Amino acid sequence: MARIAGINIPQNKVVSIALTYIHGIGLHTSKNICKKLNISNSTRVNQLSEDQVLKIREFIDANYKVEGDLRRQTSVNIKRLVDLATYRGSRHKKKLPVRGQRTHCNARTRKGKAIAIAGKKLTPLKK
Repeated sequence: MARIAGINIPQNKVVSIALTYIHGIGLHTSKNICKKLNISNSTRVNQLSEDQVLKIREFIDANYKVEGDLRRQTSVNIKRLVDLATYRGSRHKKKLPVRGQRTHCNARTRKGKAIAIAGKKLTPLKK
């Protein structure tokens, strides 16, 4: 089993697709890595030699910030915005959309599941 940046890479996938399982590496970046290390587009992970896996691991460690370091950097950036009391920081703090999206009828993904408001029961119509 190939383990790169602390992630177990799936064995039966093409290398460029399998590298996208690492947080911080997308398809474009993974294709660039394969191109620079002369790994064919059709090569699968289980066909890689130990030497090639080692080269990939060293190349990623040397040139990219991935997984834990990247997540830590993101959280530090958000914490900095919150500490500075910027508008974006306040939106992060309130768990609302940060980049100007409307919240009246959308934003359920960011806000979470809708909660019921107490005392808002509808009364039946009287005749």
